[in-house]
Amino acid sequence: MDRKFPGAIIFPFTPFRKQMLYLRLQQSPCEQLPPTMSHSVIKPHASPSPSRIVCLSDEVAELIYLLGEQDRIVGVSGFSTRPPEVRLKPRVSTFRDANFDCIAQLEPDLIITYSDVQAEITREASLRGFTVLNCNQRSIAEIFETIAMVSRILGKQDHGDALIASYASGLERIAAVAAEFPHRPRVFFEEWNDPIISGIEWVEELVEIAGGNLVFPELRKCRKAKDRVVRWESVVERNPDVIFASWCGMKVSVEEITSRPRAIEITAVRLGQIFEIPSSLILQPGPAALTDGVGQLNALLAKVAYRDTETL
Repeated sequence: MDRKFPGAIIFPFTPFRKQMLYLRLQQSPCEQLPPTMSHSVIKPHASPSPSRIVCLSDEVAELIYLLGEQDRIVGVSGFSTRPPEVRLKPRVSTFRDANFDCIAQLEPDLIITYSDVQAEITREASLRGFTVLNCNQRSIAEIFETIAMVSRILGKQDHGDALIASYASGLERIAAVAAEFPHRPRVFFEEWNDPIISGIEWVEELVEIAGGNLVFPELRKCRKAKDRVVRWESVVERNPDVIFASWCGMKVSVEEITSRPRAIEITAVRLGQIFEIPSSLILQPGPAALTDGVGQLNALLAKVAYRDTETL
């Protein structure tokens, strides 16, 4: 039976009118995966519906809970926090390192990792003979692809499709709210502080949907962090109205930002419009970013947009 993703969703804000295409995926889990996914090891005898999953991708762990399949998870990353009960699962890794002795004792039939940051974990798991799925979603469209793929692997296609439709509707609602802003604040999203790194693609997309204008739009498609490094002088020159900061697992220091050279020349600094967004809400490319993360961005941008109008 053919699956019906929304053919196109139009986010109704201007001048950033965007069309999000949700790609149809093939039905069989044995067919070619989207280009953002890869199997490091494929065992011919492996079950198409794994029952013992070590999930080192925090966003996929949350997704599996949302699909109602949490009993399949036998191990997680030490950074997994959503939902809270995931903390009861055995923790077998940091983000970059894994305890393979513990993992072996769990006898997983699938290990799920994320991105090139976990490339060494993925490689080592492959060498040890485990079946590994490494996801590499970097945009909203790719997040939807990942949700669809994982749902299919677990035999929960309909549930996955419903989640995708729900997230798409939520993003449309937020975009509609943002379209009513009296103006769109200029935004710099700081993903890391040393070196200073601008936001990854899904974050920049969510900032736009939430009502902001990007000060470094040319960097949004750069998939590697090293390609999104910016000079602080460039941030000063582009003069954002708002600075969102999320330093991937580290507490943001507003004082550090405001003490940088010429910081007082930036509108966001002068008006006290520097906001920390928890990395668990925005830097995990999955359900959290598409719901709580973008919601927090939208609420903060609304305060700035309407406060600016009140002071005129």
